[in-house]
Amino acid sequence: MAQHSQDGRTSRESNGLPDRCLSFTVRGPWGHFRRIEGNIVKQTYRIIPRTTVAGLLAAVLGIERDGYYDLFAPDRSAVAIEPVREIRTINMPMNTLSTAAGNLQSLNGRGKLSVKLPDPTTLRQQHNYEVLVDPAYRIDVALDDDRWYSELRETLAAGESHYVPSLGLSEHLAEFEYHGEYDVEESPQDDTIEVDSAVPNAIDDVVLDAGARCQIEESPAFMKTDSGGRTTTGFTTYAYNPDAEALGVSDTSPGIVDGRTVVFV
Repeated sequence: MAQHSQDGRTSRESNGLPDRCLSFTVRGPWGHFRRIEGNIVKQTYRIIPRTTVAGLLAAVLGIERDGYYDLFAPDRSAVAIEPVREIRTINMPMNTLSTAAGNLQSLNGRGKLSVKLPDPTTLRQQHNYEVLVDPAYRIDVALDDDRWYSELRETLAAGESHYVPSLGLSEHLAEFEYHGEYDVEESPQDDTIEVDSAVPNAIDDVVLDAGARCQIEESPAFMKTDSGGRTTTGFTTYAYNPDAEALGVSDTSPGIVDGRTVVFV
């Protein structure tokens, strides 16, 4: 039995599904979600990581950099991610300035307010970035916090954002399309269910049709703050179709949102 909140929403049902969620699409001409593992080419995740979704929505709400991790904790939120365009990447060389402490110079160093910026006279470093081309993801999100949930609904519906949204790098600007608030219905339990979203933590349960493609990647899902800054506390392994088509999955409990079959994490 779900527990009802004051504004009529409910927390997660016994099947792990929220009862209601907000749904929107985020898109842009470019995107880059830096993979943790190092490489000569700065590679990107194909599916926008859950931590990035949380940061993106925190920017919409105007929450400070490290002030939203509890709001998007695994027992207080639910997120489903669906790629809605074919996932394509290119390698793009970029010239960058070092932000290491030894390469910063103070602006107005003798005044009361001092800002450190990269020294523009130093030589640029060229790096190859793997960049997503025309990325677009439909996001379904539920929050247990009634106040922030209501404010997110109102802000998305108004087409507003406190901070400029981006898809990873700040120069990769993003735009939102708000679809609305929807009930989350439990999907009929069949041997194999066609799931529209990326499927978290179900690699062994994917049932591929002839000609269908499936890719796997693990990305950060949850974070917390500690004395050293912020730390990743959990990862999610996603199975997804890079052609933005459905995947057949067995032994899972998806929800139905606006006629689409999605899996929350």
